[in-house]
Parts: sequence; structure tokens; C-alpha cells
Amino acid sequence: MSTIILASLEDTKALGRRLGAEARPGGIITLSGDLGAGKTTLTRFIAQGLGVQDNYITSPTFSIIHEYQGRLPLYHMDLYRLQELSEDDELGLEDYLYGEGLCVIEWPDRLGEMLPRRHLHIELTIISENSRQAVIREFDGGEHH
Repeated sequence: MSTIILASLEDTKALGRRLGAEARPGGIITLSGDLGAGKTTLTRFIAQGLGVQDNYITSPTFSIIHEYQGRLPLYHMDLYRLQELSEDDELGLEDYLYGEGLCVIEWPDRLGEMLPRRHLHIELTIISENSRQAVIREFDGGEHH
């Protein structure tokens, strides 16, 4: 586990771009934090690190998933509106969760037991208008680090 203070948008950009550049096929990054904590902003910079050309990364709150093409496909999920998953939802999401792209998932708690055990979790906390605290935990299928 590590804690990073993101004192500016530039710090958030650097973290996101690094995560995108280091992403591997089948990778999963989960993001949690209050509304407005910067989950979608961080995702935008992860997309830049993946080489996604689309500058309009938006939260897929209503469509649940947005797909973008970069060095790896980026599957950006916002599960805020999901109260429970239907069997059809589960089947559709599994294709992404176990695919060859990078999944970035906002509100991952909505997945429950469906969340793969191996993932990187980032919890964002608002410190001030322009700064955030990022607590990063790596789950490797067993204990977290």
C-alpha cells in the first residue's frame, strides 16, 4: 500500500499517464472516492498513457461502459447507478473483466464477488479544491500490498 498526495492536476496527470503506460492486457484498476474526487479525471490521464486519441473521456454513468482504442483497449466503467447485477449484466461485464484490454472501474463495490481478485485499487480523497490523496493498494489474488 502506498499513499500519494496529488497536490495539483499535473500530479494527477503524471500518475494517470504512468498507470496507462505500464498497463498490461487484462489489467484492472478500480477507483473509489466521493463524487467529485477525481475518478474520471484520473481515468482521462490513464487513457492518455495508453495512447487513446479521444480527448473527451467522460463518465459512463448512464451507459455503464465506454470503450476507447489505444495501445490496449480501455474499458471505462462507472457502476454508480447499478444497485444489483442481473445475470445478463454479469455475462456482459465478464467479457470486459477477463478481456485483453484495461478495465478502469469506478464504484467497484457494485461488482461484489464478481470483482476479480487481482487488481489495483486507488482510493481518492479530496484534500482541497485542487489536491487529492491517493491510497494505492495492489491485490494479487491473495493478500493486498
